[in-house]
Amino acid sequence: MSVTAPTDVLPDPPVPAESGSPLQEFGYRQELHRSLGRYASFAAGFSFISVLTTVFQFFAVGYSFGGPVFFWAWPAVLIGQLLVAACFAELAARYPISGAIYQWSSRLSSLTFGWFAGWIMVIGQIVVVAAAALALQMVMPPIWSGFQLIGGDPAPLSPTGATNAALLGTILLVLTTLVNIVDNRVMSIVNRVGVTAEIIGAALIVVLLLTHSERTPSVTFHTGGAGTGVFGALLVGSFTAAYVMIGFDSAGEMSEETRDPRRTAPRTILSALGAAGLLGGLLVLGGLLAAPSLTDGHLAVDGMSYVLTSSLGDGVGRVLLVDVVIAIAVATLAVQTAACRMLFSMARDGQLPCSALLSKVNTRTGMPTAPAVVVGVLSAVLLLLNFASPDAFLAIGTTCIVMLYLAYSMVTGPLLVRRLRGTFAARTDAVDETGRPLFSLGRWGLAVNALALLYGLVTTVNLAWPRAAVYDPAGGHWYFQWFTVLFLAATVLLGAAYRVYRSRSVSLG
Repeated sequence: MSVTAPTDVLPDPPVPAESGSPLQEFGYRQELHRSLGRYASFAAGFSFISVLTTVFQFFAVGYSFGGPVFFWAWPAVLIGQLLVAACFAELAARYPISGAIYQWSSRLSSLTFGWFAGWIMVIGQIVVVAAAALALQMVMPPIWSGFQLIGGDPAPLSPTGATNAALLGTILLVLTTLVNIVDNRVMSIVNRVGVTAEIIGAALIVVLLLTHSERTPSVTFHTGGAGTGVFGALLVGSFTAAYVMIGFDSAGEMSEETRDPRRTAPRTILSALGAAGLLGGLLVLGGLLAAPSLTDGHLAVDGMSYVLTSSLGDGVGRVLLVDVVIAIAVATLAVQTAACRMLFSMARDGQLPCSALLSKVNTRTGMPTAPAVVVGVLSAVLLLLNFASPDAFLAIGTTCIVMLYLAYSMVTGPLLVRRLRGTFAARTDAVDETGRPLFSLGRWGLAVNALALLYGLVTTVNLAWPRAAVYDPAGGHWYFQWFTVLFLAATVLLGAAYRVYRSRSVSLG
């Protein structure tokens, strides 16, 4: 296969001469099946975000440390992420290629810097897959006690709950890996049906919760006795929103499988985040208003599952939880797919071990099979941490968020440098597949970009800060308190070691 890998630094591509062959200008052949329409592209971003999965998984974390006031972290994070998404939308129009973060960072800075952005991103995505699969424990045992395969306390942070979460998660990973192997169209159908069910279910849950309110929205101005003050409550409470509103770039990841990607991807990146942000915020607000009690301890342990089954009744609550299970399954599938495309894109440029195998696309299915297996296996291995300690749940979740935020900043950072140097001017000569100008931030680009980078860096530090009360509440496990920092350091060192080994192998060869 003839490939033009990113070099230090690639100029902007020429105006596409053939709207049907957007990859030709980058030196790649069309191998993935281009079968996704606008809704499928939207579904790719929305299902990665998956408000039902993440709100149900992390509501208890935000409430336990922030109290009701943690709600206000939601609009703050949404605004910050919309700034990032706007920058990504501009890049998706110019570079409609799989492995978006790696490709964008490489072409804005250098191949080495871009490689580390892609490396951090794909490792983060693998961790997200594991964390998403663990969310089943929050909803399946409340639906039916038989889903607690390991007898005992089903609470996710209890020893038996943590073990059961790992078992349920492993079963889900087997299923999502199979779907990621079978066929591009099957994956798209599952994703679209799942996202449709999630949107309908989320809207229904919001309506039911708001009509079963026990209190007024003024409760969101109280910390609930969290003991950290409003600012501290918001900093830790923002974990919930920060974890939810990631993955909107998946619409860009699927560009090589999307019809009219220069026009479609920028719009679906923004619409997926906007829709998820609105629905998620209403879900959090509805949960706070409809909870039978804010002080009995259930919200800080069982989160939204407790609100649904106690406020809406066991029957209705369990039916709605089934919809949450569907959302979790589709979210896990979407994140795994995004990680597969990142591995495929980096391997196609010969930038990973076993690149020939990882970049091979099944001509019948249009799917890269090896990356799906690799992501599935590595995610399942990460689930073993839950057997070691229930606190691994929060450590895994926060680690993946930090890595994705850092990778995002490794795109917005070089983009800002290019803007300041005047080498990322608006491309008035370029058009999308419909003949219209490419999506552009125009004169707002510099301000939006600078704020996006600042927001990303501040959020990364906030999430990674080794708070003992958050990451090691029981004490005696210093490695959980420092898990995110250690894991990120290990990821960078491992990547650096491979780069050194590869450069020496190339020079000797």
